[in-house]
Amino acid sequence: MRYNTTVDMDGSKEVLTNINLKDEKMGIDNPAMVMCRRVSAVQPPYFEKNNEKSINGKLAEKDGALKAVYVTNPKPPLKTQKSQEAYYEPYDNREVKHPVTYWETLIHMLKASLGTGILAMPAAFNNAGWLIATIGTMVIGLICTYSIHMLISTEYELCKRRKRPSMTYPATAQAAVEEGPEKLRWLAPYVPTICNVFLLIYQVGSCCIYVVFIASNIKAVVDHYQPVDHQMEIRWYMLFILVPLILLSWVRNLKYLAPLSSLANAATLVSFAIIFYYMFTELPPISSRESFGTWRGLPLFFGTVLFAMEAIGVVMPLENEMKSPKKFGSTFGVLNIAMIPITMLYTFVGFFGYLKYGSEVQGALTLSLPPGDILAQSSKLMLAFAIFVTHGLAAFVAFDIAWREWVQPRVTKNHLFHEYLLRTGLVLIIVMFAAIIPYLELFISLIGALCLATMGLAFPALIQLFTYWHDVHGTQFWVWSVKNYLIVLVALIGFVVGVTTSVEEIIVKIFSS
Repeated sequence: MRYNTTVDMDGSKEVLTNINLKDEKMGIDNPAMVMCRRVSAVQPPYFEKNNEKSINGKLAEKDGALKAVYVTNPKPPLKTQKSQEAYYEPYDNREVKHPVTYWETLIHMLKASLGTGILAMPAAFNNAGWLIATIGTMVIGLICTYSIHMLISTEYELCKRRKRPSMTYPATAQAAVEEGPEKLRWLAPYVPTICNVFLLIYQVGSCCIYVVFIASNIKAVVDHYQPVDHQMEIRWYMLFILVPLILLSWVRNLKYLAPLSSLANAATLVSFAIIFYYMFTELPPISSRESFGTWRGLPLFFGTVLFAMEAIGVVMPLENEMKSPKKFGSTFGVLNIAMIPITMLYTFVGFFGYLKYGSEVQGALTLSLPPGDILAQSSKLMLAFAIFVTHGLAAFVAFDIAWREWVQPRVTKNHLFHEYLLRTGLVLIIVMFAAIIPYLELFISLIGALCLATMGLAFPALIQLFTYWHDVHGTQFWVWSVKNYLIVLVALIGFVVGVTTSVEEIIVKIFSS
């Protein structure tokens, strides 16, 4: 559509002609600029008569053409990249070969969180006391959920700025450092390696804990039917499950693990029903239990709850694989629907498990059940199967990190062979470490304090702070900074004290056995 319009500008008549609205589309170089052609009845105010700018009182053809084009209703240029953000929606540009549905993602999220950590909660309550542990579990659960929300929302913001459909955890961290304070940007190239090392340690450590748990529960059942002098050491059971773990690690797509995860979740529900039956039988009075444990036990409690709550290793892979990723972090999205009941369940199991068994509780609640009862034995075996499936999910993430970052770039041919070789080698390493440190409770506390205090709490707070470093100002900036720095401080204290205490306890166990 074309218009012929007469306007007044600086007291002179000017005619706008042949303005095509299609020409007003946003441009790549300057989206706010609208170019049009003016035919002026008078000379523009910048017209100059001299030998350099004119020929016989008239504008040179080239110069006149340039000066006849200028901006109507100019808008001030935007100072940031946000002028182009509206033109890129990361979620609409994601192409996933095998997208995972909302319910499949929820199943994976629940399976990743409902692992050995929840069965270690009574032991964590024993370390902290029932009152301190109840309050602490809820607070840590809230902080963990909030930290994951920070990470997911920041990834989305950085994807919009960089025009990328998705990012991994390391890529998100690197992009955030590049957006942050100028004096720290030199760290950006090293950030992905740091993140990948922590993520790999966390996933491998989790898999080691799963191996210890599976072997311990199978051993507990078999030992009941064996004379004491014929009972095998736990490391033999780790060897027995080695081949099934390798075969499970050969599954190359998360979507194919969903049916197994569904079976594992069903087995978990039945197992917990049995555990609750024993847990609520003949409960002692609460006055027989300590409301506050020991100061030395608090770091072990912190590490155990962090390990139990956080599923930071699978959060971003699951969100990036979703068919509708907006449903991950929304009000009724996967994250909230999973984490709220998980926090309540962890508090519930920890409180009543400690109330039932007190200081005699084992590193895993199943190991405290009566060894000779068929129901108790079936619960142990079903949970061993459920954790076996969880091992496959955790190993999948560990393999993805190692393959994508370090192995694949160096492989030029026979990719499939090297992929299966890496998967097999990774399981062998996991079982070897589990055999070296077969102490379930201490292993859980160590991994929680070492990896999840950093990857689950400190890094998301810093990533969010750096991403909006130049966008938040004044009082809001100081409030924003204090909030994130407090989270970092809590994580740092938990990291130092938790790791130190766990390592000391492991050394004592190794040399005393």
